[in-house]
Order: sequence, then structure tokens, then C-alpha cells
Amino acid sequence: MQGTMSATHGIIYVTLISRKSRVVGLSQSTFSPLYISCAILFHYSLLKFPSGMDSEKMQLLLDAPGIKGKSVKILSNQSLIDYVQSIILNTQVTKDPFYILDLSATALLVENWSCQLPMIKPFYAVKCNSDPLLLAALAVLGCNFDCASKAEIQSVLSFGVSPDRIVYANPCKAETHLKYAAKVGVNLTTFDSKYEIDKISKLHPRCSLLLRIKGPPDSASKWAPLGSKFGALPEEVEPLLEAARDCGLSVSGISFHIGSESTNPHSFRSAIAASKVAFDCATKLGMPPMTTLNIGGGFTAGSFFDEAATVIKSALLDYFPDNPKLTVISEPGRYFAETVFTLATNIIGKRVRGETREYWLNDGVFGSFLCVAYGITPPSSMPLALSSNLANPTGEGLPRHRSTLFGPTCDSVDKVTENTDLPELETNDWLMFPNMGAYSTACSTSFNGFSPDVVFTYLVI
Repeated sequence: MQGTMSATHGIIYVTLISRKSRVVGLSQSTFSPLYISCAILFHYSLLKFPSGMDSEKMQLLLDAPGIKGKSVKILSNQSLIDYVQSIILNTQVTKDPFYILDLSATALLVENWSCQLPMIKPFYAVKCNSDPLLLAALAVLGCNFDCASKAEIQSVLSFGVSPDRIVYANPCKAETHLKYAAKVGVNLTTFDSKYEIDKISKLHPRCSLLLRIKGPPDSASKWAPLGSKFGALPEEVEPLLEAARDCGLSVSGISFHIGSESTNPHSFRSAIAASKVAFDCATKLGMPPMTTLNIGGGFTAGSFFDEAATVIKSALLDYFPDNPKLTVISEPGRYFAETVFTLATNIIGKRVRGETREYWLNDGVFGSFLCVAYGITPPSSMPLALSSNLANPTGEGLPRHRSTLFGPTCDSVDKVTENTDLPELETNDWLMFPNMGAYSTACSTSFNGFSPDVVFTYLVI
């Protein structure tokens, strides 16, 4: 059995957490002397914390609604690879795919955002990864939330998040969802058409509005451009502002989104410049001064974020100088979710054709690898030959073979990757994929009967 830490009463015991936060395995109510060999008592003050994580923040995460009472593994000097291997060898009887969520990495990303963009409030885009454990961690760390539906709003509110920490950032909302937002007090939303103004005027007239303008054409987004579906054109801005004013609605600001996984951080400058034009248009129309600028998402952690932060701060100084009443918010999704999740998948089948090895995994394009359908290459995998080569599971020093990875369904589209180099593997070996938190489980389906509900999430810190 694998010993892990409970966030209550200082008892370390074995448990497993599903994506829907059901707890299976042992619980405190079932804890008995039978399992005393895998449980120890400890004091929080004696723990060795991961690098960059202080004891106060660690305790904050462990006590967070939605995490408190769950099992959390303190890696300390143990590597993530070692922990994944221990899970596979000691608890993975069914060999289902599973995720690891790194809470300390999540906290460090929040801290990095605060250091580099302290003037911008992050509203995490729930659509990117709606895992309740991630939402719980972000909520207690002070993040706000970008929701696009009634279900997402309900999920966020369940963690005790106040409605004023939510932006309903869907420019076209179902009436029943809009009524729910009005009922629970979510009073900030986006729009980009006259028809949406009519809907909001009728169902949620007290809501403050952000006019969504079309994103810049130079964002070089890896995914489908959001501007093809959302955002007012330049010539539509003034008529839409007039229509909202004539309906007695309050337009508090402007919103844009450069596109998911943009590769051009300088596109933020052109979008902020376009926003200033819209702000000036509202002033010309005699509307009350707008006070909110929503710069959307498109961020990835690492060098892109560093460069984007520099561009954004410069653009804000140039286009919105000396404006103490301006609140700037953002909708990062991938930045917070992508790098904190690691996926482990089991090899369920194999075929050899010439020099090519073909492996079938128990997760695929209709599960965690939707990115492939958009022409995006998934992260490189690490072999864990825990069935065929326990002495050297990563295949270090062994010959590599050209390999193709298929998903489990009967659709030929379900091909995760090809022409990837891997050592010789066998059925019941595993592959580990890092950086799998963005648009993975959130987009998974039950196609062919392969349910995403069997995919579990382990917590580490």
C-alpha cells in the first residue's frame, strides 16, 4: 500500500480520489489496526515542505473546502516518477488511466502571476479543466473564476466562492443559465450582439456588461481562432454601446481574448490599443466612465508568460496611464492548469509491423488527447515498463524504436501520435505524459463506452 497524508487529524492513510471527488479505499471512519502498518502519526511542524512552499500556504491548501479530508502525498525527496511507479505497483489493480495534480506547482503559478502581473486579477477559465480539486486549490489561493454556464457557476459556488468573484464570460448565454446567474448574484457578463442585449435587459437588467471585441488577427493561436465566433467588429462597437445605453444597461468595460495557446505575446498590445478606442467611444457617447478591462486568456506558463507580462504592462502604461479607477482582469486557463497535471496511461495492446511498434493505450483522442484533433502534438511520453522491465522501467540506454500510439476506441481517428521513439514495451507497461492539464479531461467523452469517470486524480504537494 502507498501511504499518503490526510488533510485532517494528522493521520497518513491510503485513499484514492476520482475526478468527481468520490473517495474510494480507506477513510477515517474505516481506519482500523489492520492498516496500522501503512499509517503513522505526525506533526505538521515537523514536515519537510517542498521547495517554494511554506508551511502556512501548505496548511491553507490542505484545509481548503474540497481538499480537506482528501489524501495528499508529500513528495519531499521522492520524485514524481517514483511516486507514479509506486501507485502503479501498489494500487492500480484495474490499470485505469490516472492523473497526478501537483498542488505546490499550482501555488507557485499563482504566486508567479501575482509577482509579474500584480495589477491584474486572474479569473481562472473553468472550461480549461473543471477538476474540483484544482478549482478548490485555486479558490483558496485567491483566484477568481471565468464561468460559461450554469453548471460551471454552480461548481465554483460550491467551494464557498462569492458570486462577485465570477465573471459570466460567455457572450451568448442560454436564458435558463442567465436567469440562474441573476438568482445567485453573478452580476458581470460579456456580450457582443444586439440580441444578447435584449436578452440581458429582460432577464438580468442589474448585470454589469463587458463588450467583447474581436481579438487581434496576429495572435497566432494554435487552436481555432476565437475571433471567428466571438467579438464585435470595430464598426459594431458604437452601435452596440448605444443599444446597451438605450436599454438602461450598465456597460462597465471592454473584454477581448487573443486565442488559446497564442504564440505571439505582442498581440496583447494591439488588443489593448483596440480596447482603448472602445473606451473612448463610450466617452464620446456620454456614457458613464468604463472601469473594467478584461484582457482574456491565451497564456502559457514559462517564457511566453514572462514576455506577455512585459508587453501587457507596457501597453497598459501607454494606453491607460494614470487611471486609478481602472480594474484589469484576465481569464487564464492553460496557464494554471496545463503544467500541474501528469497523466499515466496503460498499454492494453501491441502490434509490430516491420520496424514500427504500435501500441494501444487506455486513453486517447476521445479522452484526454483532444488536442490531436486540432492538429496539436501532445507532450512527449516517458515509458514505465513496470511489467516487462522492472529493473529499468524508463528504458535508459536501451534501443529505441519508431512507435505509434493509438487510443482504445474503434475509430481510426483515435491516434495519439506516430513516429515517436520508445524502447521496446509490452502490454501492461505504462506511459507517463507531463503537462496534460489543459483541455484534456474537460473535453473527454464516453464514446465507444470508454467512460472518463474511471480516471482518478491523486494529489501531491
